[in-house]
Amino acid sequence: MQRAIPCMLMRGGTSKGLYFHVRDLPAERAARDRVLLAAMGSPDPRQIDGLGGAHPLTSKVAVIGPATRGDADVDYLFLQVVVDKAEVSDSQNCGNILAGVGPWAIENGLVKATPGTTAVRIHMVNTATLAVAHVPTPGGRVEYEGATRIDGVPGTAAAIPIDFLDVAGSSCGALFPTGSVVDRVEGIEVTCIDNGMPVVILAAADVGKTGRETPEELESDPALRARVEKIRLELGPKMNLGDVTKKTVPKMTLVSPPRAGGALSTRSFIPHRVHEAIGVLGAVSVATAIVVPGSVAARLAAPGAAGASGTRSLEIEHPTGFFTVDMEVAGAGPTIEVRRAALLRTARLLMRGEALVPERAWSGS
Repeated sequence: MQRAIPCMLMRGGTSKGLYFHVRDLPAERAARDRVLLAAMGSPDPRQIDGLGGAHPLTSKVAVIGPATRGDADVDYLFLQVVVDKAEVSDSQNCGNILAGVGPWAIENGLVKATPGTTAVRIHMVNTATLAVAHVPTPGGRVEYEGATRIDGVPGTAAAIPIDFLDVAGSSCGALFPTGSVVDRVEGIEVTCIDNGMPVVILAAADVGKTGRETPEELESDPALRARVEKIRLELGPKMNLGDVTKKTVPKMTLVSPPRAGGALSTRSFIPHRVHEAIGVLGAVSVATAIVVPGSVAARLAAPGAAGASGTRSLEIEHPTGFFTVDMEVAGAGPTIEVRRAALLRTARLLMRGEALVPERAWSGS
């Protein structure tokens, strides 16, 4: 016997995942996780018996439902389904999958479309923060086709601008959770920052790399991976994240001077695979570090990127192109106030139907 669960398969930004209504999944967490592992086909490196794509970027889930706070239209819980382990993590947001939440909410009647563009206020349950996605809805229907291109996705699609309103310190309790712009660990200097995504920023040169390496080259270096993970495990408690052995945060980002006209070049461990681009909220955290003089990111950024308060647009280089973050900041150093962070994503509905899972996954028998 199998159980059919309504869902949509969507691309959000440079990720892909299954989108569910909260009412269609078990309310009890252990049962929900069993169902999602079965739906994705984990644990298995190929996820051959499920709908996952055998990579962290394509093994993601959005659980969406009516808002539980008055300033939002919908609740969005992000879940990372680990590919090769029987683990489902809610320890982070995902700004890429977020790009599909607004379209999903309109498609499923949780938000009524308005002519032209529909603003969808999204309560990101993982961190109790708010984002607003501006979804193109000409004629009262979601428009997926358009002329906007984002690096890491072939072709073009309709633009979905997203504003992040209150994400600073949302996971760690403070923008600079250790209380310092720079910390020293394992003999190197790092910057720990949380502006929507907990990130540890370290210079690629300090771990023997140029910053030009491909994700595959970095992943094939076991000594590097072990060193990066050792630093991550040591910094987890200092960032108020506790033991991060089984968590997907903090992300570890190697930075180097820009090479293609951007503000800074990045290579991001997420945390054990290397991102083929960079995560949405990871890019926001890196961009924030750039504007703080003295941070590891600011030291290596393009001239003029760090410094004065105000509005600016920063292009973060990654292995497959650029990620542009628009920011409005005030103040300086550890007391910097991020008044607005905004970015541009696209999304596309790929499939609607039912995910079939063994009945035993639902019942636990």
